[in-house]
Amino acid sequence: MAADLADLPPQRRRTLRPLEPCGPAGLRPLAGGASASEPLLDLASNDYLGLACHPQLQQAATAAISRDGVGAGASRLVSGSRPVHQQLEQALGAWLGRPRVLLFPSGFQANLAAVQALADRHSLVLADRLIHHSLLVGVKASGARLQRFAHNDLTALQRRLEEARSTAPQRRLLVLSESLFSMQGTSPDVARLAELCRRHGAALLLDEAHALGVLGPEGRGLGHGLAGVSLISGTFGKAFGSGGAFLAGDVLVGDWLLQHSGPFRYTTALAPPLAAAALAALEWIRADPDRGLALLERARRWRDGLEAAGWPRPPGHGPILPLLVGSDQRALALQEALERAGMLSVAIRPPTVPEGSARLRLVLRHDLPAGSLERLLDALGSP
Repeated sequence: MAADLADLPPQRRRTLRPLEPCGPAGLRPLAGGASASEPLLDLASNDYLGLACHPQLQQAATAAISRDGVGAGASRLVSGSRPVHQQLEQALGAWLGRPRVLLFPSGFQANLAAVQALADRHSLVLADRLIHHSLLVGVKASGARLQRFAHNDLTALQRRLEEARSTAPQRRLLVLSESLFSMQGTSPDVARLAELCRRHGAALLLDEAHALGVLGPEGRGLGHGLAGVSLISGTFGKAFGSGGAFLAGDVLVGDWLLQHSGPFRYTTALAPPLAAAALAALEWIRADPDRGLALLERARRWRDGLEAAGWPRPPGHGPILPLLVGSDQRALALQEALERAGMLSVAIRPPTVPEGSARLRLVLRHDLPAGSLERLLDALGSP
C-alpha cells in the first residue's frame, strides 16, 4: 500500500472536503468545522431537481424519524421492514409500470444484486465499455464471462449478439448499459438497444440512476414502457434528493431477488427517513413533471453557449455537461479558476475516465440562479 501511494502523482491524489449546503444551489467549504469562505455555486452535485434540501423532503424525513426511528435496525427479512418501504416500492412500481420493486441501501448494492440475478458462471455479459464500476464488480462476482463493446455503439453490440447466438444458441446472455452515463453525459438509443436484446433473447439491465426524474416521459427514464428492458436499476441520491436505491422488474426476477440475493438479504434495510424522503420526492416529481423538461432546455442553452464561446460542445442532451480538456493539470486548473469565481465544479481524472480525457464535469440543477451561464463563461475565459 505504501509503495502504491508513493507512486501516485500529485494530480491523481484525492482528498475529502466538507461542504455545507447554504441556500439554493449553494455549498460552503468548511475547515476545522467552521466556514472557510463564501458560498460556492453548486455545479458539481447530482441534485438535479434541487430536492436534497427541499422542505417537503425534510418534513417527510423528520416525521419518519419520529415514527420509525433513524435506522431500521435489521435487514428487511428479519425485522427491518417498515410500512414506508412497502409504500415506496408500490408507488415506484406504479410510476414505472413495473410489477415488482425492491429497495437497497445503495446503488452499488443494487447493481451487484441485479447482475447476480441475471447472470451466472455459464453466462456471457456484453457491457458498454464505460459502464459504472459497480456493474463490473457485479459481473466479476457472478462468474460470468465479460465482453465489452464501444461506448453506445449498438452496431458493435449487434455483431457480438449475433456471434454469441451462432456459437452457443442456448447460452444465457446479459447486456449492461446506462440510460445516461454519469461522466460522459451521453445516452444510447435505448429503444433500439432494447429491441436488439429482445430479438436475440438477451436480458437487458438498464442503469437509470442519472436519468430518473429528468429524462423520459414525465421523468420516468429512457427505458420506460420498453418491453426489452428486463430490469431497471435506479437511485434516490440524485434527482430524488435522498439516498438509497431500487431494482424494478417483473414478478419472477423480483421473487428471485427476495429469495436469493445476498446484497438484499445481508444488509440493514434502507433507513426509514431516506425512504420517506424518496417517497415525498416521487410525489413532487409526479405533481410537476415539466421541471425535468425545463432542465433539459436549460442544458441545451448551456451547450449552445459553451460551443459559441469556443469550447468543445459537451456531448449528450441531459443535465451532465462534461467539458473535455485532456490533461489532469488543465482540468485541475479550471476547477481552481471556477472556485476563485465562486463556483464549484470538480475535475474528473483517470481512472474514473480514460487516460488523456480529464474533464470538468458541469452539472445543471433546477434551482441555479439566472445568469449562472454567463458567470461560468467569464470564469472559464478563453479555451
